Amino acid sequence: MWMMVMFDLPVMTSAERKMATKFRNFLLDKGFEMSQFSVYFRFCGDRSNTTPYVNSIKKNAPKGGRVSILFFTDKQFSEIINIQNRAVQPPTKNPDQLVLI
Repeated sequence: MWMMVMFDLPVMTSAERKMATKFRNFLLDKGFEMSQFSVYFRFCGDRSNTTPYVNSIKKNAPKGGRVSILFFTDKQFSEIINIQNRAVQPPTKNPDQLVLI
């Protein structure tokens, strides 16, 4: 099971930019990988492992923004097509083992 976190956060003021950066760093600290500037993925093994991450994201989501969490099976995730500089990139592989945090 893969988890995707997408967000749209206000960044008009210095305080808003600071909160957005803090949220991005929070996701990285939780083991998420950046796919795009506001899209992060994490391999969770199975659905039961996602609950602690969802609860933690709910607690740390900045006010005034929008955060969406989506779930993908390995099969669905493996069918993502990534294009960079007009070249199709190989799909992201599942990690060999889970990292305990």
